[in-house]
Amino acid sequence: MRQYLRNATALAFGAFAGDTAGSYVVLAALSMPVIIGSVSLGAEVGLWYYKHQLMQSAADSAALSAAAAAALGESNLTTQAAAIASSYGVAPGTNGVTLALNTPPLSGPNRATAGALEIVLQGPQPRFFSQFFSSQPLAVAARAVAVSGHPGCVLSLNASASSAINLQGTNTVALNNCSLYGNSSSGAALNVGGSATLSAMYAAVVGGISGASNITTMLGMKSGASAAADPYANAAYPPFSGCDYNNFTTSITQTMAPGVYCGGMTFKAGANVTLSPGVYYLDQGSFQAAGQSTIQGAGVTLVFTSSTGKNYATATSTGGATINLTAPTTGPLAGVVIFGDRGMPTSTSFKFAGNGDQVFGGAVYLPKGALSFSGGTGGANNCTQLIADTINFVGVSNLAINCGAYGTKQMSNLASLVE
Repeated sequence: MRQYLRNATALAFGAFAGDTAGSYVVLAALSMPVIIGSVSLGAEVGLWYYKHQLMQSAADSAALSAAAAAALGESNLTTQAAAIASSYGVAPGTNGVTLALNTPPLSGPNRATAGALEIVLQGPQPRFFSQFFSSQPLAVAARAVAVSGHPGCVLSLNASASSAINLQGTNTVALNNCSLYGNSSSGAALNVGGSATLSAMYAAVVGGISGASNITTMLGMKSGASAAADPYANAAYPPFSGCDYNNFTTSITQTMAPGVYCGGMTFKAGANVTLSPGVYYLDQGSFQAAGQSTIQGAGVTLVFTSSTGKNYATATSTGGATINLTAPTTGPLAGVVIFGDRGMPTSTSFKFAGNGDQVFGGAVYLPKGALSFSGGTGGANNCTQLIADTINFVGVSNLAINCGAYGTKQMSNLASLVE
C-alpha cells in the first residue's frame, strides 16, 4: 500500500511538472512589473531629454539676444536674457530655475574673446518613476556663448558679388575704432590687392577674404560670418512731387533751399554753396561736383531717385571738390546724409572721390548703388557710415563713427552663437 502511494504521488508530481498549460500567464505576471518599470523609466528619460533640449534652446536664444543688446549699447542684459528664456517656459526665479550671465565666459575657448557672453541656465526636474531610486530632483543645465558684434562703418549688402568690398593699387583705408562687414558669399567677398592696405577694429564677411596679409585689425577678421543686418532697411523718405528746380547749375557763392531738383545738380569750379537744412530730392540727372567747388551744409539729406522709375539720379565728385555735409538728427531720415532709392537698378554708379576734402557726417546709404569712395578725416568728431550694394575704395579714406550726436543707427552683425 505504501509503495502504491509513493508511485501515485510521483506520477502526480511528474504530470504537474510536465504540464505547460498556463505557464505564459504566470511568466507574464511575474515579468509585468519589470516591463512596466522599464517603459515608465524610458518615458521619464525621454522627458528629461526634452526638458534639456528646451532649456538649451532657451539658453541659445537668451545668449544671442543679450549679445545683440550689448552690441547696441543697451544695459540690463540679464533682464533681457531672462525675458527670452521665460518665453520658452524656462522662467528664472520660478520653480527653482536660475540664470547666470558671465562676461567674459567663465570657461571654454572664448574666455578671452572680445564681446563674448555666457548664459548658464539650471533648474530641477521632478522625478516620477525614478524616485524609487532617488528622492532628489534631477538637475538639468544648459550653457550657451554668443559674441556681440563690433560697431561698423562699412557694409556691403550684395549677397554674391566677388570683390564686393575692394581695395587695389596703393589705396589706403583706415577705419578708426570701427569695423567692416560684407554680406557676399563669394570666396573673395573682401579683396585687398596690390599694395593697398586696410586697417580696422574688426573685419567679417559671409564669404572669404583675399589679401588678408594687407589687412590689420585690432580684434581679428572672420570668414564665414553671419550676414549683417541693414540698419536703415525701414528708413523711407517723405513723398515729393513736381519740380522746384530744373537742371540746376551754379559756379558762384550762394545758399540753396531744400526741394525737388529735376535733372540733378551741377557745381562747377568756383561754386561755393551752402545747403540749408532739409531734404534735397534729385529727380533723375546727376549730382556733379567739379574740382575747386565747395558744397557744405548741416541737417541735410540728398535723396537720389526718379519720379518715372527710370534714369535714376547718380553722383560724381572729382578730386579737388570740397564736400562737407551732415545729416539731420531727427525725422524719418535722421542720421542719413545720402539716400539712394531702393527702386534704382542694382550697381547704379556713385563716385565720391575727394579724399580728405570730402566728409559726410552720417550714413551714405545706397542699397542698390555701386559706390566708389575716398574721403573722411577719421577725426574725433567724424561720423561716416558707408552702406552700399558694393564698395570700391579708390584713394585714401579715414573713417570713424563718433556718432553720438548724428542720429545714426548702429551697424554690426549684432551677435553670433559660438558655443
